[in-house]
Amino acid sequence: MTDININIDKTYNHWLDSSDTDFKAMIHLFESEDYHWALFIGHLVIEKLLKARLVKVTGYHAPFSHDLRRLAKNSEIEFDSDHIAWLDTITTFNLNARYDSYKQNFYKKCDSDFTAMWITNIKELREWIKEKL
Repeated sequence: MTDININIDKTYNHWLDSSDTDFKAMIHLFESEDYHWALFIGHLVIEKLLKARLVKVTGYHAPFSHDLRRLAKNSEIEFDSDHIAWLDTITTFNLNARYDSYKQNFYKKCDSDFTAMWITNIKELREWIKEKL
């Protein structure tokens, strides 16, 4: 069953194109050493890919959620335990960038090495999810 108010292909392509645009922004932010923002945008890259998949699988608009594990669970993609752990960590990049009480600790954590490692993980996860689309 599909939502009669949704153009599945248009909505799917919106999420996919937006994810690709955010991917470019993530790389630029990393290169300019805006590490915490790069990781925040990295979360959006993965979130939007999962939302594209959800639209295609369900025929409905994607839920208003930033929880990558929840989105992944409903995507009908089989994630291994390592990828699930990555999704949990990447989800915190969204939350940590939003709330002032977490920002200072998050900023300190986001040095060049930490960010490079997670950018690599986000790239790998992005390619893996895109293969499933």
